[in-house]
Amino acid sequence: MTQHEKTICVFCGSSYGNSELYAKLAYELGVKLAEKRYGIVYGGGTTGLMGAVANGCASNGGYVHGVIPEALITRERIDSKQFNESIKSTVDNHTGVTPIPEEKEYGKTTIVKDMHTRKRLMSTEANAFIALPGGYGTLEELMEIVTWSQLGIHDQPIVLFNIDGFYDGFIEFIKTAIQSGFISERNGDIIVVANTIDEVLAGIDDYKVPEGRFKLKWNDECDETH
Repeated sequence: MTQHEKTICVFCGSSYGNSELYAKLAYELGVKLAEKRYGIVYGGGTTGLMGAVANGCASNGGYVHGVIPEALITRERIDSKQFNESIKSTVDNHTGVTPIPEEKEYGKTTIVKDMHTRKRLMSTEANAFIALPGGYGTLEELMEIVTWSQLGIHDQPIVLFNIDGFYDGFIEFIKTAIQSGFISERNGDIIVVANTIDEVLAGIDDYKVPEGRFKLKWNDECDETH
């Protein structure tokens, strides 16, 4: 595994969706990130788009760190004998954050107790955020990190990978919220929309922090997300 320059937090589904294009581009994104020496931190699953992007990066020498709550292991983690043997000796005695040995296919994995810890660890390590297609969980993770940017908790790039128009309806919602006075036009620029992998990478590298975000004081726990 090569030394990486940035760690990109990836939010995406643990399912494949009903189009092969989703997994194909998720895998190719992982490959491109590895080529740029960008690592990823993600939800730790090996199924669906999670597994595709992680495998694309890790199997091409990129840094990958998965963070998964123990309750989701049986739903989102289907992989090698090495991982499953490690689980047997760690979950029973698990009291907090437990690392699992690194695997070539999916990188290293950390088991945590709950979703809050998962999201905190992911955001603490990240230098940027990408959201691929997904369901409720993906949207919740994306909106929390967008809100944190709006509130001034972090100023990292946030890119929406709109594969095959998947997020068109969500993008229209943002436009409606701006027109209706619930989101300022400047805060509408917190999210960069990308339709191709090259646009995703440009969105990270060329990101400009929008003006007009809140500049509030946060406690030490929140400051850890910078």
